[in-house]
Amino acid sequence: MNYEIVTLPEKKAAGITARTNNHAPDMGSVIGGLWESFYAKGVYDSIPADRRGCVLGIYSDYESDENGDYDMTAACEVADDAGLPENLRIRTIPAGRYAKFVVRGDVQQALVQFWIELWSMNLNRAFQADFEEYHGMTGKEVEIHVYIGLKED
Repeated sequence: MNYEIVTLPEKKAAGITARTNNHAPDMGSVIGGLWESFYAKGVYDSIPADRRGCVLGIYSDYESDENGDYDMTAACEVADDAGLPENLRIRTIPAGRYAKFVVRGDVQQALVQFWIELWSMNLNRAFQADFEEYHGMTGKEVEIHVYIGLKED
């Protein structure tokens, strides 16, 4: 898979979080349910439109690596947490070096295939925060920029 190394500033996001594990039998339904709550149950709409940035899927608070538990947050990028509903979880994506991948296709199938391929790659991952940035969603087709946090050299 092709990627580029980028250096990003710190980002803040507001959303809802669930804890899961890539090997848990209910992992798909946990993450799917999180996104359903984010959109269908009004979480996205509760973030004021003038405060709403890009939609992000954030993976953080890793227990160890891709084999351990982690938090998944469905969120929108925000400048700060002022004026946001209290029920939202504020996440900070640390500044640093990331491997940036561009994934295109069916939102579910393309991402599943991406993560399977990523797990077999030899990246020097930091396991602090990784995130998906959603662009140009039309129906089920989407362009997603996936950022994988890297350890500093």
